Amino acid sequence: MNKIKKYIAKNKLKSILLLMSLIAYAFCLPEPLFKDPTATVIDSEDGALLGALIADDGQWRFPSNDSVPQKFKECIVHFEDEYFYKHPGFNPISIAKALSENVSSGKVKRGGSTLTQQTIRLARKGKSRTYFEKGIELVMATRLEIRHSKDKILSLYASNAPFGGNVVGLDAAAWRYFGRNTHDLSWAENATLAVLPNAPSLIYPGKNQDRLLKKRNRLLKKLLDKKVIDSLTYELSVLETLPQKPYPIPQLAPHLLQKIARKNKGKRVKTSIKSALQYQTNEVVKNNYNSLKQNEIYNIAVLVLDVKTRKVLSYVGNAPTDKAHQKDVDVIDKARSTGSIMKPFLFTSVLDAGDMLPNTLVADVPTQIAGYNPENFNKEFDGAVSASKALSRSLNVPSVRMLQSFGLDRFYHYLKKLELRDIKYNANHYGLSLILGGAESNLWDLCKTYAAFSSTLNHFNQESSNYYSNEFCEPSFLAEEEIDFGSLSREKTIFDAGSIYLTYESMKEVNRPEEDENWEFFDASKRIAWKTGTSFGFRDAWAIGTTKDYVVGVWVGNADGEGRPGLVGVQAAAPILFDVFDLLPNSRWFSKPYDEMREVPICTKSGYRASELCEETQQRFVQLSGLKTKPCPYHVWVHLDKEEQYQINSSCEPLTNMTNKSWFVLPPLMEYYYQRKNPYYKRLPNFRNDCLGENTLTMDFIYPKTNSKVFLPKDFSGETNEVVFKLAHSQSEATVFWYVDEQFVGSTKGIHDFAVKPKPGKHLITVVDEFGNEAKRRIEIGE
Repeated sequence: MNKIKKYIAKNKLKSILLLMSLIAYAFCLPEPLFKDPTATVIDSEDGALLGALIADDGQWRFPSNDSVPQKFKECIVHFEDEYFYKHPGFNPISIAKALSENVSSGKVKRGGSTLTQQTIRLARKGKSRTYFEKGIELVMATRLEIRHSKDKILSLYASNAPFGGNVVGLDAAAWRYFGRNTHDLSWAENATLAVLPNAPSLIYPGKNQDRLLKKRNRLLKKLLDKKVIDSLTYELSVLETLPQKPYPIPQLAPHLLQKIARKNKGKRVKTSIKSALQYQTNEVVKNNYNSLKQNEIYNIAVLVLDVKTRKVLSYVGNAPTDKAHQKDVDVIDKARSTGSIMKPFLFTSVLDAGDMLPNTLVADVPTQIAGYNPENFNKEFDGAVSASKALSRSLNVPSVRMLQSFGLDRFYHYLKKLELRDIKYNANHYGLSLILGGAESNLWDLCKTYAAFSSTLNHFNQESSNYYSNEFCEPSFLAEEEIDFGSLSREKTIFDAGSIYLTYESMKEVNRPEEDENWEFFDASKRIAWKTGTSFGFRDAWAIGTTKDYVVGVWVGNADGEGRPGLVGVQAAAPILFDVFDLLPNSRWFSKPYDEMREVPICTKSGYRASELCEETQQRFVQLSGLKTKPCPYHVWVHLDKEEQYQINSSCEPLTNMTNKSWFVLPPLMEYYYQRKNPYYKRLPNFRNDCLGENTLTMDFIYPKTNSKVFLPKDFSGETNEVVFKLAHSQSEATVFWYVDEQFVGSTKGIHDFAVKPKPGKHLITVVDEFGNEAKRRIEIGE
């Protein structure tokens, strides 16, 4: 130590120069060594290439890959640098031989560079091959050997070597020239790639094939001589043909690639996509697109989620259409009119709040609410239908009436909790049309919500009747990202498991597309809770379904919003939904969440909790909150004569002659439509003529609707025709008296259709039956 100090003291200048040299040597290598822009690359969960975006400089240069296949290592080392694993970054013997040959020839004929030196030259952009530049490369090569392992240096070389044209790096070359991953290449293919960086111009299609073939085969012979490969492998390898033209880079998920590139440009990203499923889903979309485009429907989006991991398994942002029809638009996250796709959310909300049981009868009658007139898709009415059937049949009128009864603001509050990002305005902006497509959402958010519903059920049964606090979280398409479901709690996150289960039981009964109409009779059929939606004007067709394990969402339409006849959820989107589900493994049906349900007697006819008057009851499991619902209001106690032909009372018969019976009675307007589709429905008998009738009879207008504006039709001769008013009365043979603006205009009995021709303007229509009951309706006659 003292000697060193003495030397430094005597040789300060030399010491300073030495120190500066050491510092320069230590920092002579830039970090990172290569700064060239790279392509954005996405891989599937199983390592398959899904797609890539070319680098900004127009080169197919994939991000550096530390994994170099053993076959390529053997080929490149035996071709370029047999002593690679032994030298310190340069090979003195090779340099001496190269120097001797170059001096004797009077020009640079041989380089003598090791793979380490070639890596440095690649990083320095192939500067002129002078002896001075060689010296710099040599120094930097020794520094590179100190910084990195031999395998790392080899991976840097393989990732940045030129392979002809605009192909840089082994990974890109394997896909461009052989259409496969580097680890799947044969010995002959690896040998072909190993000789290319030395002469990249040989790869051009149709040119220099003989020279390239000779170089490859010489390398294969060398591998045979060195006993790297056996004779059979050699003989088979030399028979393999050379690549004739570049393959296109796979583009299995182009829209997901664009989405990832926005935040991960120039990186290689491993996604959660399953390559086989992605390929098959693409084929399903392609086949359906070829059919749908005949009807000028050009865009399709499909999303598949894993319920348990909340990972994206397949992502098809659009159909393989053309630029004229927005093929580059990723529809999955675009706002579109929802149609009926959110009806299950309302059904679940009403059940969760305890306002209804799943099979409770709801009115399906002509409805006008503040000028809004919802209609069912088939333009018909059922009078009364169970809420479950209303959902499975996607009836609009019961849904709107259900929303009005439940409360628009109340339902809007639930939707905001679901974080549907495209619902941006307040509840009054949407009104009651909210449930029929008056609001917009996107396929991502809707699938996310259905996945959270399914996961809530799964977790509730798996975690001893507990809920996760972050159940309604964002899905992920990144393989390495872990989903945080939050902490466990006895408190529900948004909806209780019982309400979700009963909603799914209803959705399971949705009729499938026509070609699958007998699905329910096959034991092997998949049980799927699913829903379709069709937006106003036939602009959007939706289908979303879920099993215990998967959620599949489908949107079909035109990205520019053009509507088309036949663009209906069950016809356009549902077949794609079931084609995709056919690609997925079968799932068991959801387990019943017993701790959130109770078995109670239910009135068979009304779906309400059974009262003492309900003659037919069933034991059904209902959600806990449903225990507070009222008992059946539609069964009444009636007094009949002995033949049960007429109603009677004490004014005309003694109590001993009366037959007392429970009777299922609907309100008049519901009854009017209900009995048309339910022939076994028995109307309440009339009172016998000699009995004093009781004021319990009711009636209601069928037409016109409240505060409606009516235009009188004209015939072919130009004469103005009458308008026909319709009334429903609970007493089939009752006489009704009609008044217009308090002026008597006539009476009806049995069938209460009455034709009048009022003058243009506002009028008051009044009806009074023979028992003194009265109903009124205001209308306006247009000119």
